[in-house]
Amino acid sequence: MTLLPIALLGAVAGLDVVSFPQAMISRPIVAATVGGAFAGNAGAGLLVGAAVELIALETLPVGASRYPEWGSASVVAGALAAGAPPGSPGPVPMTILAALATAWVGGWSMIALRKWNAVRARAHLADLERGSATTVNALQLWGLTADLARGAALTIISYSALRPVVDAAAVHWRVDARTSRALVVGAAAAVAVAAVWKVFHWAPLSRMLFGAGLIGGVALVVWS
Repeated sequence: MTLLPIALLGAVAGLDVVSFPQAMISRPIVAATVGGAFAGNAGAGLLVGAAVELIALETLPVGASRYPEWGSASVVAGALAAGAPPGSPGPVPMTILAALATAWVGGWSMIALRKWNAVRARAHLADLERGSATTVNALQLWGLTADLARGAALTIISYSALRPVVDAAAVHWRVDARTSRALVVGAAAAVAVAAVWKVFHWAPLSRMLFGAGLIGGVALVVWS
């Protein structure tokens, strides 16, 4: 019963990545923060979510391309971080690794689900060619339900498997807190800078828009 709200949140975040409603609930900084709140510590979820968000900037979900599934993965990371013993530097790097591993498995599960949906669509090809609205609606509803179940299953399995790993890191981690934080921030920032640099080369006006957003963000922080 304790895991049920986290599983439902992971299901919704996983569904939001591609299927519905694509309302940015699946962005790591959102999903991890809410996952942390569900587990009792929104601040820990926000900390991990910000780092995962920087890494996720590298992902450009276009069409049928293969990419990590950050929604459910971020919920798992936020919940793991929130449930970790306070004061230990080990859980934060381990929850980032947990997010990466879950996102990779989640990306594979989305590909498997797409293939399954294609098999079901081919089985109703004659009805689709006739333009049957009932068949189209049924296939859409099936796809949405299957994606929801995929996100829930991924969240439950990943959280259950990785909870002992994060707890063990809290006990056996020997790297000091400053070095641990520097490792996480340095790696996440490097990925984010590389992602932004690539965009600068092919998106028109990207540098100007990035500069305007950066100035606006700094101004809000200073004035708030």
